[in-house]
Amino acid sequence: MTEPRPLPEPTPVSQPFWDALREHRIRIQYSPSSDSYVFYPRTLAPGTLADDLEWRDIDGAGTLYTYTVARRPTGPPWAEHLPQLLAVVQWDAGPRISTELVDMEPEEIRIGMRVSPVFHDVPGQPMTLLYYTKETGK
Repeated sequence: MTEPRPLPEPTPVSQPFWDALREHRIRIQYSPSSDSYVFYPRTLAPGTLADDLEWRDIDGAGTLYTYTVARRPTGPPWAEHLPQLLAVVQWDAGPRISTELVDMEPEEIRIGMRVSPVFHDVPGQPMTLLYYTKETGK
């Protein structure tokens, strides 16, 4: 039996992101001063250092920016979860997010492919993780 996988630890700044994921929504910050979405959560807008960040929902659709197939565990908690499909997704809203690809085989993965969010409620925990899979039906 492997050890349990570690979970993110929300901070006061990131809590709205995690709360939205629990509702199967994606909510990230938007900066009116730079007219752009911002991710990871922070207190000041990058570039302008304005304190005008506000939370807005996005649909989470995006494009696969890059990925790697980990065929050896990245740590003991992942020993039984191979291969691990680690990825960076470029949201249509602008920012990028580090994630994992699910429900697909490594041979199906292509940089530039369209991907859709998958909400994974962690059993026994008040936490939802955001994964991605190939976009279908469009």
